[in-house]
Amino acid sequence: MVLLVSLLVLSLFCLSNCEGSGWPTPGYYPSSRVGSLHFSQGFRNLWGPQHQSLNQDTLTIWLDHNSGSGFKSLRDYRSGYFGTSLKLQPGYTAGIITSFYLSNSENFPGHHDEIDIEFLGTTPGKPYVLQTNVYMKGSGDGHIIGREMQFHLWFDPTKGFHNYAILWNPNEIIFFVDDVPIRRYPKKSDAIFPQRPMYVYGSIWDASSWATEDGRIKADYKYQPFVGKYNNFKIGGCTTNDNPSCRPPSGSPSRSGGLSRQQNDAMEWVQRNYKVYDYCRDPQRDRTHTPEC
Repeated sequence: MVLLVSLLVLSLFCLSNCEGSGWPTPGYYPSSRVGSLHFSQGFRNLWGPQHQSLNQDTLTIWLDHNSGSGFKSLRDYRSGYFGTSLKLQPGYTAGIITSFYLSNSENFPGHHDEIDIEFLGTTPGKPYVLQTNVYMKGSGDGHIIGREMQFHLWFDPTKGFHNYAILWNPNEIIFFVDDVPIRRYPKKSDAIFPQRPMYVYGSIWDASSWATEDGRIKADYKYQPFVGKYNNFKIGGCTTNDNPSCRPPSGSPSRSGGLSRQQNDAMEWVQRNYKVYDYCRDPQRDRTHTPEC
């Protein structure tokens, strides 16, 4: 009976808010407000150049037993909208991380800030995990204090390209999947919010020690190469050299920030149906390190 009622509520909600595929539409599409860049207009290879190729507008990076690969934006930013379309590899990818993220680790080694979208590799028949994370002022160095929120997806990310994006401004961080907000991290204090300029990165690498089922399942190089494909790069932001009056794109219809009611409804739907881990709800975590919880 409870399941029947839940399905009825979702059906009524979708009459006015869902796309044909059955998930809620956010009603606002920040990716449409930012033009696409060719890879060379905004990025360069950072490491593993022999494991990176560019074919028209699609960048392919791969990992084998010799090396992985990574790329980096040409400029650093103090706020903005940062997105890419990404297609993941099917099959056995346990232990492998395919990522798109912001960081200033090269400028502040041992005391850096970071905002992550990471795909944690998997085994056949099991879905990828999309992990979002936020570090600030060294919480990702040494004794790591992560702020992980993890999701499964409502589609197969190996079947085609989907858009993944980070909106970072002085008041909030919002993670988007195909313009659907999946997580909002508001600024509650300076101590727990990244504020220093960051570059944009992408990479594929071996994280067997933790990536899949807490490191229980490792990368198996008989399945190499492990491949990530990126295109439709989008950067709409304020660089460190821009005028202080520069304002990044908005993630919602309101220029004042936050999310619209329809966007909030869509985010709640994702979190209710596809969220698989939330650091704030982990009883083993030390709450003194994450006061925002």
